[in-house]
Amino acid sequence: MDTTQRTEQQRSADRRRRELLEAADRVVLRDGPQASMNAIAAEAGITKPILYRHFGDKGGLYAALAKRHTDALLDSLRAALDAPADRRERVEATLDTYLAAIEARPQVYRFLMHPAEGSQVGDQGFDVGKHSAPLLRRMGEELAQVIEDRLDLGPGGQLLARVWGHGIVGMMYAAGDWWLGERPCERAELVRSMADLLWGRLAAAGDKVGGPGF
Repeated sequence: MDTTQRTEQQRSADRRRRELLEAADRVVLRDGPQASMNAIAAEAGITKPILYRHFGDKGGLYAALAKRHTDALLDSLRAALDAPADRRERVEATLDTYLAAIEARPQVYRFLMHPAEGSQVGDQGFDVGKHSAPLLRRMGEELAQVIEDRLDLGPGGQLLARVWGHGIVGMMYAAGDWWLGERPCERAELVRSMADLLWGRLAAAGDKVGGPGF
């Protein structure tokens, strides 16, 4: 098999994988954590063994969907952090971007962060910690790198950036999960309250010399 043929086969496989993920997305939007492999296979017009061939099992499909949505969310958060505004406005915009994302697609959020709610007879269930914790860890590391690149935190700055990155993500997740379930206030009020909590040392830290600024 020559290189051109292998490349075309890879493109075809990648295209088919995207189509299956889009079918899975449609089911998740409809069914949330109750989405099943049977329903996803039916939506894609294939049998469940073919779905397994592409993703291995429900955990493999979940991981692929999680990466797809986490990539999109991180792109949105980076755009908010890079917006031409002052630091407080960008902090609030970043918090609001996260909350707006989970508010716009609550079924997807529940599927990603509360998958055990949807365990089905005959389906392999999810271990919530095994699958959702890496998403939060990835977001925390991404934010830590942004903080380290942009703020002058002095001696021990790298460690402090990681503490802040993971702490902020943990706060966003916990507060957002509570807010999405109970809706005790408007999104803007939650954003302001979380920004107030963050604002002390974050406001006082100077920009790193030669960095993109925060």
